[in-house]
Amino acid sequence: MSRTLTALSEAKIVFVGAGSMAEAMIRGLVKGSVCPPERITVMNRSDSGKLKTLEAKYGICWREDAEANNAALAEADIVVMAFKPKDAQAGFERVRPYLNCKQLIVSVLAGVSIATMDALLGGGGRAIVRTMPNTSSTIGCGATGISYSPSVTEEQRKLTQEMFAAIGITAVVDEPLIDVVTGVSGSGPAYVYYMMEAMIEAGLRGGLSADEARRLTVQTVLGAARMVESTGESPAELRRQVTSPGGTTQAAIETLDRHGFSEAMLSAIARCTERAGELGKAIGDAVRTSAP
Repeated sequence: MSRTLTALSEAKIVFVGAGSMAEAMIRGLVKGSVCPPERITVMNRSDSGKLKTLEAKYGICWREDAEANNAALAEADIVVMAFKPKDAQAGFERVRPYLNCKQLIVSVLAGVSIATMDALLGGGGRAIVRTMPNTSSTIGCGATGISYSPSVTEEQRKLTQEMFAAIGITAVVDEPLIDVVTGVSGSGPAYVYYMMEAMIEAGLRGGLSADEARRLTVQTVLGAARMVESTGESPAELRRQVTSPGGTTQAAIETLDRHGFSEAMLSAIARCTERAGELGKAIGDAVRTSAP
């Protein structure tokens, strides 16, 4: 960055991309009074309607013309790459001429490695933060894995964690573990939703109304998560407390075991982790193949 910052409230932040994750971060920054909205600029390729909506909801800035956007990029302290991973090459090439080596680059692009991003920015060991948030960030309950390039300073690390703490919790990991974060928490909400689908269906088959089955399932999952969080006890211990010998819960758990529930979850998360690595490699290979 061109100057030393001690808080995000002092930073000029530019979001390149205006999708759901960008909006989640903007909401957290503005509603949590972490960064004044007038210090946040958002740009995207074509959807000015979305930019107008963000301005109306959060008071952030956006520009009509390319020249003004380019100036905002050049003046930014932090640039958040928030477009689709498939657009990584075009997106980085679009902004590269206007960035400088003192800026902090923050990416929410799934599968795009720090090395690939550095190459797309022309090399030189930029200060790059690779993150893996999840969709619960949109309601301030996200879980974000964070990895840093060697050039990221301690002050920049603190700023990044402050940014993502505005939308949930953070976990700093070595970059190879970002794919594991993807398997556990990045895609994790979908596993829970899938389980909830089955619970609701079971309620319907048993005779509950759709509304009753849904309400009971939602509250059960919400309450279980809060029990783990508030008691500090392990899920295994809480499960044992609820499972009386010879009772109804034990019968259910034994049925899940017979159907390989735990092994299925372990295999699913392992495959998700593996797939994240495959996608990242494909993006990196494509960038290297197209390099002059």
